[in-house]
Amino acid sequence: MRSGVIAQKIGMTRVFNDNGDHVPVTVLRLDGCQVVAHRTTERDGYVALQLGAGKAKAKNVSKAERTRFAVAQVEPRMRLVEFRVDEDKLIPVGAEITADHFIPGQFVDVTGTTTGKGFAGGMKRWNFGGLRATHGVSVSHRSIGSTGGRQDPGRTFKNKKMPGHLGVERVTTLNLKVVRTDVERGLILVEGAVPGTKGGWIMVRDAIKKPAPKDAPLPGKFKLGSEAAAETTEG
Repeated sequence: MRSGVIAQKIGMTRVFNDNGDHVPVTVLRLDGCQVVAHRTTERDGYVALQLGAGKAKAKNVSKAERTRFAVAQVEPRMRLVEFRVDEDKLIPVGAEITADHFIPGQFVDVTGTTTGKGFAGGMKRWNFGGLRATHGVSVSHRSIGSTGGRQDPGRTFKNKKMPGHLGVERVTTLNLKVVRTDVERGLILVEGAVPGTKGGWIMVRDAIKKPAPKDAPLPGKFKLGSEAAAETTEG
């Protein structure tokens, strides 16, 4: 099991395949996705990588967190996420994961926080059919109707689907295909829609219900600090 990445949702567009058909894609950008710490069996009871993404101002980070980043010799990060990995697939602390960590054609699972829509009625929130358009129904065509509070059972059960707050939930979309990657700009183009708003943080990992691609880089595709500095100097 390899590590996933933290990406930022840029928006949706489309690309054309070899047959001339257009494919709707969501553009995800890697904003300094860097390994911040390791979680080991001896110390923590499990094996994982802690990744950070997005630069955070030092004044917005607590003193304890600043110390942790200083020990790892990485800049303070805005978003921190852990990914469970196998012991032989740990990536060195300080390494920055690049977009070619995923290869075109492979399937990934994408996790994000859905767009908040505020208070919503039963038709929008739960896809209720609503009441009839005529035959005595007036004004309340989009109401949910009875909630079961007659003589028996005489009350409304818990967890009844009713109007309420919609969105701002953690949602995982499975088996989205990676269409294209751009290493220089740090972009990953995923086929279809991804939960979340523009600018929101998205977690991308190898699909758990699809076989892993044979040519996927192990333990992952990344560059160390010295390599990044060399590229900057050459540029």
